[in-house]
This record gives sequence, C-alpha cells and structure tokens, in this order.
Amino acid sequence: MTYTPFITVEGPIGVGKTSLAKAIADHFQFALLKEIVDENPFLGKFYENIDEWSFQTEMFFLCNRYKQLEDIESQFLANGQAVAADYHIFKNLIFAQRTLKSRQYDKYLEIFNILTHDMPKPNIVVYLNASLDTLLNRISKRGREFEKNISPLYLEQLSIDYGSFMERFEEKHPDIPVLRFNGDVLDFVENKQDLTAIITEIETVLQKGAIRHEPEKKI
Repeated sequence: MTYTPFITVEGPIGVGKTSLAKAIADHFQFALLKEIVDENPFLGKFYENIDEWSFQTEMFFLCNRYKQLEDIESQFLANGQAVAADYHIFKNLIFAQRTLKSRQYDKYLEIFNILTHDMPKPNIVVYLNASLDTLLNRISKRGREFEKNISPLYLEQLSIDYGSFMERFEEKHPDIPVLRFNGDVLDFVENKQDLTAIITEIETVLQKGAIRHEPEKKI
C-alpha cells in the first residue's frame, strides 16, 4: 500500500492552524487544504446568538467541509499527492455537540455519519492548544469582523472540549499519531526555530509511516 501523507492541523479558534498548515505545505511541497470560514453567511449571527443560529451554522460547515474533503480525496490523495490541511471534518462534532440542542444534535450526527463514513482519515494529526489569553490575543490581531463577538467563556469551553475530544480520538485511533504542541511556548510564526522543531517532529513521523508501508521485498 502506498503511503500518502494527509496531515491535519487542529485546535481551538485562534491557535494558528492555518499558519502552521501553510508552513507544513510549503516545507514539504504538499497541497494545502484551508477550511471555508468567511463564506459562512450565518457565522456573524452565530456569535451574536448561538442558540438561534447554531444549527444553520453547523450544517453549512458540514456540507462545505464534506465537499472539500471529497475533492481533496479525488484530486490529490487518490493520485498520491500529499495534503496538509488546517482542519479535519471531525472537528464538526466538537462544535455541534457544544452548540446544538439534544434533538438537533441527534439529527446532525446521523447526517454526519452518512456523509463521512467512507471519507479519508488523516494519518497524522498536529494538535495545537494555548491559553485563553493567547487565543484572544491572536484573534484580536487578525481582526476578523465576525469574530469580534466571540465570548471568552465560549472560547475557553471550546479549548476544554478540544482536549477531551483529542483524548478520545487517540483512544479510538491508536494508529494515527497525534503530535501535540503548546502555543503558549512555541511561536512558529515569529520564531523560525520553533517552526523547525515542529517540522522535525513531523518528518520523523512521516519517515516511520513510509517505512511501515514499504512493500515487502521478495527473496
């Protein structure tokens, strides 16, 4: 079986997923998959009134991320082209479980499972986390209009949800390496040494994955 790297960078809002995914793609010459955020017409209303706009927001993200992942599989992964992404579709469950009412979530989960059961899974997950102060500072710096109304309490709870989800993910998928990095300690945007340290860890895992998938030599 050919080993085609599919690296996804995950973590809460503002932690630097897109910046790191782009750096990984540039370094390894991988295709880059960036999630659609700005095009979600419900997102600004969602941060103003989560209860009212959560279902519309989550369904928009689910459909768009499904289509992106489908395209990535057919256009890149199926042709042996490696991909670095700044999200994976499993993140939808983190947000949906937090924001949707119980009956809405049950229906959402049915749709999610139907759409994603045969979608490609990452073979490396890079998990970034940081303190609330760091996340708020980075969100403020990038100045997205629709993020101005993000509640610090919502963001803090989201970080906790991510941590719990990643623990369950590792238990469920012991074959998928999860590389954890602390955004309070590492600033891979401003500090090249920090980025090099992350890239080095990824290279090590990629080499192990390639060796594990090498065809057996016939004697």
